[in-house]
Amino acid sequence: GWGGITLAHNTRTAEEVDAVLAEAEAAGATILRSAERAFWGGTSGLFADPDGHRWEVAHNPYWTIAPDGSIDLTAG
Repeated sequence: GWGGITLAHNTRTAEEVDAVLAEAEAAGATILRSAERAFWGGTSGLFADPDGHRWEVAHNPYWTIAPDGSIDLTAG
């Protein structure tokens, strides 16, 4: 069952959301929600990994993801 939290993976582009979901599915994940526009202006989808952990994959156009993977919340 669901453990009460959702983990997140943020992408640099909306197109990467689809790519990460496809990669997760190919690795055995179950897609719970395909990528779609979110009310907050970004794109997100949801999958459960083979152990049942839920992951949101999202692109937030108001965030900048640096080359090292850090997120700058002040740049948007």
